[in-house]
Amino acid sequence: MTSTAFATWALEWLVILFVLAIFGGLAVAVAFWLIDRTQTGDAIRRNYPLIGRFRGWFSTLGEFFRQYFFAMDREEMPFNRAQRDWVYHAGRGEDNTRAFGSTRNLSIPGTAIFVNAAFPPLDDQFANTQPLRIGPLAREPYDAPSFFNISGMSYGAISRPAVLALSKGAKKAGIWINTGEGGLSPYHLEGGCDIVFQIGTAKYGVRDHEGRLDDAKLARIAAHPQVRMFELKLAQGAKPGKGGMLPGEKVTEEIAEIRGIHIGQDSISPNRHIEVGDFGALLDMVGHIREVTGKPVGFKTVMGTSEAWEPFFEEVVRRGPDCAPDFITVDGGEGGTGAAPMPLMDLVGMPLREALLRMVDLRDRFGLKDRIRVVASGKLVNPSDVAWAICAGADFVTTARGFMFSLGCIQALKCNRNTCPTGITTHEPHLQRGLVVEEKYVSVANYAKSIIKEVEMIAHSVGVAEPRLMRRRHVRVVQADGDSVPLRQLRPSWDPTMGEEQRPG
Repeated sequence: MTSTAFATWALEWLVILFVLAIFGGLAVAVAFWLIDRTQTGDAIRRNYPLIGRFRGWFSTLGEFFRQYFFAMDREEMPFNRAQRDWVYHAGRGEDNTRAFGSTRNLSIPGTAIFVNAAFPPLDDQFANTQPLRIGPLAREPYDAPSFFNISGMSYGAISRPAVLALSKGAKKAGIWINTGEGGLSPYHLEGGCDIVFQIGTAKYGVRDHEGRLDDAKLARIAAHPQVRMFELKLAQGAKPGKGGMLPGEKVTEEIAEIRGIHIGQDSISPNRHIEVGDFGALLDMVGHIREVTGKPVGFKTVMGTSEAWEPFFEEVVRRGPDCAPDFITVDGGEGGTGAAPMPLMDLVGMPLREALLRMVDLRDRFGLKDRIRVVASGKLVNPSDVAWAICAGADFVTTARGFMFSLGCIQALKCNRNTCPTGITTHEPHLQRGLVVEEKYVSVANYAKSIIKEVEMIAHSVGVAEPRLMRRRHVRVVQADGDSVPLRQLRPSWDPTMGEEQRPG
């Protein structure tokens, strides 16, 4: 065949294929038009066949387009681009300095502004944060080396490579990792870090066949030297009053064995511990776990009102400090999770910036400051968040979502669908392969070290040698009129010499 003949033949076929594509496209369009016109479930598609489909597509795609093209650096929720970018840069070990000026609007009510000292300590007077003991009355107290640690994320809710990267990163950074309520996996232990074992309402990993606490299993968990503390989860910020939910597609054979549940079935925890119906029972259970394990025991909760917790501290004082929990983790109502009903996520539970102050004040008011440590948890991912919590009275700060960002989370909001594009909250092998443990554990460690370094830098700037010396007088809070006032003026720290009438409500 000559070149001219071949060209003619090819052109004819291109024309034929083009015509077929047009008619094929028209046939598909007509089919969709008929389907839309006759279906009864969607009014838009029924009234506007074919065209109405674009609304659904645009609504779906808009979630992604807004993040990249339309939202400003500080507009998004639950975390904006500026917050995420800080974590990404920190995780990569990159310079986190900025040029030209702050993009943060400092006139928004609630903004924290730290009070720099006129004559801060010299650089050689700047100290690293020292370890702080938790559980002095336990047989094996824990001298926690870092004020910043990894909050609870269950194996099951997050993937095997995610747990392993977090564990190895925690070891490298010298911080603890909380198991979340899903039990102790081999991947928590493999990294070699300190571990806080969380006991949720379903008691995964330490339950008998009827879902009650099994002392023999509890003792076996405590026998691991890496397990340094136990946390009894009463509630978490994203869903106070409701138990954890793990979809059946995430319940693999391995996860079912670790948790003591059935493969492939939805795993829904009770909304509270059936043994704990009042504060006396709570203290009994804390004491029982501490006796069985020999290790510090505390609990995690969400405040609805501070008045409800006064009887708890009264009961602790009545029984004596030996019965007190070794720590209390305060989670804010803005806390995160993989799956929660919207009414609970949006509307229930006191925000951390109010709850933390109230819990710290109650503890100090009842003379338990040196006995009970307070851990702050809930949307604290940047140095300013962590420094504020320490000024408010927290002894420790934990975050989950900050460390998810350090693993590469892009806030795709797919945590509950087993389709996480970064491999963090999915058990699909082809998605998990994107999370390379040997790369990401370094990011985890870098992020933790950057937080610690920059919080220490804030402490130095306000005039103290290390972060736990910061107080409420070192931070101001912007008010509705644009002026800022000291946090201690809004919520004075408890002073036993003050009268009740001087205390804020």
